[in-house]
Amino acid sequence: MNGKRLLIYSHDSYGLGHLRRCQTIANHLTAVHEDLAVLIVTGSPVVGSFDLHPRVDFIRVPGIVKLDNSTYASSVDGIAAEDMMEIRSVIILETARRFRPDVFLVDKEPLGLKGEVSEALAFLRREGTRNVLGIREILDDTARLKDEWERKGAIEAVETLYDDIWVFGPEEVYRPLDGLGLSERVMSRVGYTGYLRRTIGSDEDEAPEGPVEPYLLVHAGGGGDGAVVMDWVISAYEHDPALPCRARIVFGPFLSVEEKTSFRDRIAAVPKLSAETFVTNMEAMVKGASGLVTMGGYNTFCEMLSFDKPTLMVPRTKPRLEQYIRATRAEELGLLRVMLPEGERDPARMAAALRELPNQPPPSAAHLPGLLSGLEEIDRRFAAAVRERREAPALLDIA
Repeated sequence: MNGKRLLIYSHDSYGLGHLRRCQTIANHLTAVHEDLAVLIVTGSPVVGSFDLHPRVDFIRVPGIVKLDNSTYASSVDGIAAEDMMEIRSVIILETARRFRPDVFLVDKEPLGLKGEVSEALAFLRREGTRNVLGIREILDDTARLKDEWERKGAIEAVETLYDDIWVFGPEEVYRPLDGLGLSERVMSRVGYTGYLRRTIGSDEDEAPEGPVEPYLLVHAGGGGDGAVVMDWVISAYEHDPALPCRARIVFGPFLSVEEKTSFRDRIAAVPKLSAETFVTNMEAMVKGASGLVTMGGYNTFCEMLSFDKPTLMVPRTKPRLEQYIRATRAEELGLLRVMLPEGERDPARMAAALRELPNQPPPSAAHLPGLLSGLEEIDRRFAAAVRERREAPALLDIA
């Protein structure tokens, strides 16, 4: 094996956050390493819509529908969720056997969805592959996360199946693994990368012809739970038609049909509002905006920092506290402002915040260096992992 190989697992079957992070990492590493091939294994139904580097490809495993925080169903009628999970596990293991990566990067879930990558992790560890767990800088409240990881067997997996852990954020902002009871040996293998800088593609870099009217960008990632933010913004424009800046709302592919239809009817009655369902050039839209109104997702946070945009964040608090912790911590650091949708969502309060948003200080005004070092640090750590893999023989040669 001469060229480098990276296998990435993204458990997304719903939402866009994990897959977008994996796409960003894969595209950056293949642009830097001319001999690198990347395979992304994912359950996302929209993976084919993403702009991937020519040496980045994907394998889509059959979909699983998330019913609640711990229950899943098969996306195919007549196939039980347990059988679908077994099919997914077999595909992942066989991909690992055939692809033989130097590095296996598992995004967020140490054993994958319902444990589906456990066999692949064990096989690749015997082969000498460097298994790396990549996690957001914030996963959840410590007590909740500890309970979840103990219940899923994730702590044991981290102790026995992984060589390194990459935290996609700065240590000064948050330490997500503190308090989980992990061994000193594991904690010594934790590396903080900084946030992942986002850029726009070269084909999107050309300025549009003629002047562009200022706009606020309103979006909630995949949109599956973004109705609260969108409804609040639309209500603000209905309440105060004199708001100076128009707003462009991106629903996301997972907003329900009923909510989308209702919002479109209301948006059509407000001249300063417009809507789109899904865009592949979100970075270009962020760059052109005068300000952002978002939830508190990781990718949105990276976009805000990358394009230095004044931001109003409306984080969710269920089923996880991740977004709330990120948003309130960022407000403490002076990077953005937070509004919580608790109780009655007052349109006048949102209208006042939207009126002020373009004049709000951008993140750079907080003068926090090194926030966006993530991709460069990941490149350094990936190169080191490949060297270690090439220098260490496999523990067991399995044909």
